[in-house]
Amino acid sequence: MPWLLGMIFGVFVGATPGLTATMAVALIVPISFYLEPNAGLALIIGVSFTAIFAGDIPATYLRIPGTPASAAATLDGNEMAKQGRGGLALVIDLICSCLGGLIGVGILMLIARPLARLALHFSDFEYFWLGVLGLSLSALVSRGSTLRGLIAAALGILISTVGMDVVSGVPRYTWGSFELLEGLNFIPVMIGLFGFAEVLRNVTASREMAAPANQAQQAGTTRTAIRQIWKHKWLVLRSAVLGTGIGALPGAGADIAAWGAYGLAKVTSRAPDKLGTGSYEGVIAPTSANNGAVAGAWIPALVFGIPGDAVTAIVLGAMMMYNITPGPRLFEAGTQVQAIFLIALITQFLLLPAGLLGIRAFDWILRLPRRLVLTAVMVFSVVGSFAIRNSVFDVYVMFAFGLIGFFLEAKKVPLAPVILGLILGDLIEKKLRAGLISSSGDLTPLFTRPICAALVGLLVVALVIVPAVRWLRTRQRVATPSDG
Repeated sequence: MPWLLGMIFGVFVGATPGLTATMAVALIVPISFYLEPNAGLALIIGVSFTAIFAGDIPATYLRIPGTPASAAATLDGNEMAKQGRGGLALVIDLICSCLGGLIGVGILMLIARPLARLALHFSDFEYFWLGVLGLSLSALVSRGSTLRGLIAAALGILISTVGMDVVSGVPRYTWGSFELLEGLNFIPVMIGLFGFAEVLRNVTASREMAAPANQAQQAGTTRTAIRQIWKHKWLVLRSAVLGTGIGALPGAGADIAAWGAYGLAKVTSRAPDKLGTGSYEGVIAPTSANNGAVAGAWIPALVFGIPGDAVTAIVLGAMMMYNITPGPRLFEAGTQVQAIFLIALITQFLLLPAGLLGIRAFDWILRLPRRLVLTAVMVFSVVGSFAIRNSVFDVYVMFAFGLIGFFLEAKKVPLAPVILGLILGDLIEKKLRAGLISSSGDLTPLFTRPICAALVGLLVVALVIVPAVRWLRTRQRVATPSDG
């Protein structure tokens, strides 16, 4: 019973903008200490998986990501909601989350040791290129021109530089403000760009919210969802495997995994231009990668005691309280690891009823009059922004970035790369500067290390070769009718 209740709690937290999966796990850990170790781990694992899925619910219906990993879901999921297929999008989302989690846990069970060893070969330079690659993919796959996407990503990086310098400790762009010394928290920025800006768009355009009242009756059938997932089964597999691999890299996270899978879907799609307009592929890819990444983060955590993300960092602390020591010796005993694997597998099946409950509850909320829904969005935006650090300043940040988001969208500049730039900007700067310090300023390892060279190659393919091939194909399609 605590297991399922914890998952329902995870759905509530994940679907509330500003309340992250990390916060959900942090709140549930003290309660887990009153349970026996496996029951406590079940509670924590259940919350982490459901919170990541639930973040896609407001992302689809309201265009407000519930968690940072749900930013990619605002692209095609919200477009489907505008077309009256929001219920179908979320059923697909839920099933793919379960499948992605199952594939991720399966990979965790099979190749935990080899993949964790690969992650240990990543130096600061590799993490720098991984961050640049993830950021570039978000710019590449965003709706509109790649140039505008790159501008948005650069803006996000610029915002991430506000606060104390990561090396020298000198304040940057703070203008004497004490609140800005810690930098701009990405949660209020994200809520402002996607939440308050959406309210402004609805008010100024006098249009309905993204989800019509009869959403569930129109297209949200399990049969249709299963048919579409089966049609794109290889995309589910590719995205889940990619998400698991990225999740196994400490610090990478589900947000990079989601964007990486979305970029891969666009590169391999037969109709890449449809992504961003309500495509099934655009819904299936990121959500399959999300829960795969959650499972992947457990690989370095269990094998080497290195947390793959903030959630597993909290979990490692809880495991120590249970007298469970992560590391190679944990695999020698075998019994405890098998119990963790079994809990993770069962959690994927329990995610179905918990997720359906969350979808129906949210759909019921959206049946309320439009003015009430807009008011609720504003209330959650303010509460979510304030709750992060109990700071009114963060509420002002949310309002400011709501205005910025409204302006950027009016100029057709995508918002998602701004958020990812803010999240990854700090990591990119830290890793680059730490790498250069370790190499005494020598840039050679940045390109000559094997994994670095592979990541640079992927970056060239993504930003140069793929756009060039698309341009040639477009020219051929335009020229073909005139030749005939």
